[in-house]
Amino acid sequence: MLKKAGLIASAAIMLVTAANADKISGAGATFPVPLYYEWAYDYEKLTGVEVNYQSIGSGGGIKQISFRTVDFGASDKPLKPRQLNRKKLYQFPAVIGSIVVVYNIPGIADMQLQLENKDLAEIFLGKITFWDDKKIAEDNPGVKLPHKKIVVVHRSDGSGTTFNFTYFLSGVSEAWANSVGTGKAVDWPVGIGGKGNEGVSNLVKQTPYSIGYVEYAYKLQNHFTAAAIQTKSGKWVQPTEENFKAAAAHAKWGPKNHFYQVLALQPGDNSYPIVAGTFILLPREKSETNKKVTAFFDWAFRNGDETAKKLGYIPLPASTKEKIQSYWKMHGIAPK
Repeated sequence: MLKKAGLIASAAIMLVTAANADKISGAGATFPVPLYYEWAYDYEKLTGVEVNYQSIGSGGGIKQISFRTVDFGASDKPLKPRQLNRKKLYQFPAVIGSIVVVYNIPGIADMQLQLENKDLAEIFLGKITFWDDKKIAEDNPGVKLPHKKIVVVHRSDGSGTTFNFTYFLSGVSEAWANSVGTGKAVDWPVGIGGKGNEGVSNLVKQTPYSIGYVEYAYKLQNHFTAAAIQTKSGKWVQPTEENFKAAAAHAKWGPKNHFYQVLALQPGDNSYPIVAGTFILLPREKSETNKKVTAFFDWAFRNGDETAKKLGYIPLPASTKEKIQSYWKMHGIAPK
């Protein structure tokens, strides 16, 4: 009887092990969710390996991988080398995206509205409160701006999208930098909060005369209208894929500092100012599990660029992918 029970227990362990071998769990940033879901679907069809990704925000992803409750974390806010060392994590970028300023103003078309960077900061500070404010009107001759109160929509959760957006605002507005600053979560002076890019998208869609910030893929999915803003040097720039690529071309990622670089506010007349990488975080002690995760991203790097482009993301350059693959080998986590 004991022998039979032991065999049953052994069989159960083998089944659990086999099931786990066919699954990878991840959690974090909402920024890359449309892409990760499509990559995961295609990868499972091809390999039978299920990639289960929870869209909980970058803050949640960093927390879960720090506690080792998932196989990989995902964050649009890159961690500095000292943070990675403290948490015993590896880090590499997966794809590049862009954060756009979306608005719901009846009668104003996509990219018809122009917002100076400083005025955008003043809107999110609650200092510009009506759409027909003189400062906005001066930059939009011929646009019929309504005398309606601006409804600011922001993230309510810890968010890499928020980190990159507030990093940009801090770079263009001294008032913002001194009063609110940069972070995954900040004390918003005004507005209503939505959880994830999904939550912000839903609130903007449902709220006339609102303004918010989302990853470009969510603009495409929801058919939002988005504002032209300004480059680092003050030239008007529209939120188009060509202008995103112009900014992304300045990425100088490398393995020595675990690919740490914030891409917002890059130089160039056509460089859209709120471009961001999204990053994968791996526990340093789990080399075998990490190989399953890197196998998925290696497949995505080789086969997923067209899907990324279709959804409005910018695939990593071949040279960056090669650096990442060398990084994996250096740390013993390259796919088998």
